[in-house]
Amino acid sequence: MEAITEAVGWLNGVVWGVPMLVLILGVGFFLMMGLRLMPILRIPFGFGLLWRGRIPGGEGEISPFNALMTSLSATIGTGNIAGVATAIFLGGPGAVFWMWMTALVGMATKYAEAVCAVHYREEDERGKFVGGPMYYIQNGLGAKWKWLAIAFALFAGIAGFGIGNMVQSNSIANALETSFSIPEWLTGIVLVVLVGAVLLGGIQRISTVAGKLVPIMAVAYIAAGSLVLIINAGAIPDAFGLIFSHAFSPAAATGGFAGAAVWAAIRFGVARGVFSNEAGLGSAPIAHAAAQTKGPVSQGLVAMLGTFIDTIVVCTFTALAILVTGAWTSGETGAALTSSAFDLALPGVGGYVIAVALAIFAFTTILGWSYYCERSLQYLFGVKIIMPFRVVWSLAAMVGALLKLDFVWLLADTLNAMMAIPNLIALALLSPVVFSLTKKFFESRGASEDNPF
Repeated sequence: MEAITEAVGWLNGVVWGVPMLVLILGVGFFLMMGLRLMPILRIPFGFGLLWRGRIPGGEGEISPFNALMTSLSATIGTGNIAGVATAIFLGGPGAVFWMWMTALVGMATKYAEAVCAVHYREEDERGKFVGGPMYYIQNGLGAKWKWLAIAFALFAGIAGFGIGNMVQSNSIANALETSFSIPEWLTGIVLVVLVGAVLLGGIQRISTVAGKLVPIMAVAYIAAGSLVLIINAGAIPDAFGLIFSHAFSPAAATGGFAGAAVWAAIRFGVARGVFSNEAGLGSAPIAHAAAQTKGPVSQGLVAMLGTFIDTIVVCTFTALAILVTGAWTSGETGAALTSSAFDLALPGVGGYVIAVALAIFAFTTILGWSYYCERSLQYLFGVKIIMPFRVVWSLAAMVGALLKLDFVWLLADTLNAMMAIPNLIALALLSPVVFSLTKKFFESRGASEDNPF
């Protein structure tokens, strides 16, 4: 087992190394330039589409809003609490700047993913819309590329059980046991029941739960973060100064912080940014393929908001809370660092806030990733796999709550990166289609303001 762990660890270092970071940023930058900065310039328009709700006459199973919430349910999670803290611990305050840069180019990537997902989606034998990288690889690039589609579905189907299920349930169990002395076995049982109850309703129930829970939890977390910032308002300018100065110069050792080179800031800022918003991994377009929309571009404009909300908004509150309180020099890392920051500003309360937020974030991540895994395995094995999958997925939450998952985390993190490779290749090759559909959309909108879809 030790040899296997070492081998996976070596592979993890390769797939999350310089080539992967260059590929993620490179494809995102290429798409952003090809779209002429449209994702950034059209953020207000995207929010306008988001609040329109269901599109009359549009095809799909769920509203564009619920599709985004389903996507956000999987991305707003431990990455926003533990991931940001880890990036700062390993890369210094400058890592936050590179998280922002990753998110900005990631908006173009997420936009392109959703455009391709809707454009190349199919109806399965039950009449349900299915889509995602495996379908836009197969239908957009042709049969000779099907091996790449299979590779993506395989990586996603396996990785989800780790990073989307057992790692999340383990985080929930640990947080509740540490803060509220709730036994891990009890948390596991409750998770099995709750997850199973939601999954039996399929994408409609998942999206409905996500549509209600995600906005509430995000607003509550931002409100708590805002309170921390108000209490430490005088330190906010210095926090931004640390972020920008250490993005381009080494961060010296101070307190319990060991110091970090510029390369560390870039590496961990990009890696944790991608871990948080999943732009380029190919997971989110699986949810957006089910959206009720008249065209792919309108859903792409909604989808790109997920990266903006996740990283530019939610992650920034976490980062600033860690910096303004001075907790980043404490030597803590992960969720413990974020908890320490909130506890410094809100003594006796802050730690509980983070525990509850982490539990809710992780629970919704389990729901979002269940859909990604289900569709990936359905692509490989057909609709007959759906019910057995839902049972196994629910039970896996119990396993995750009770076991130590260092190897599972390592394997899942490695497979996450391997998901990105076929997806990014497909997006680069299908970029002319994305550019063409985008151009036609805005040309037609200019001709008819009453029908922007």
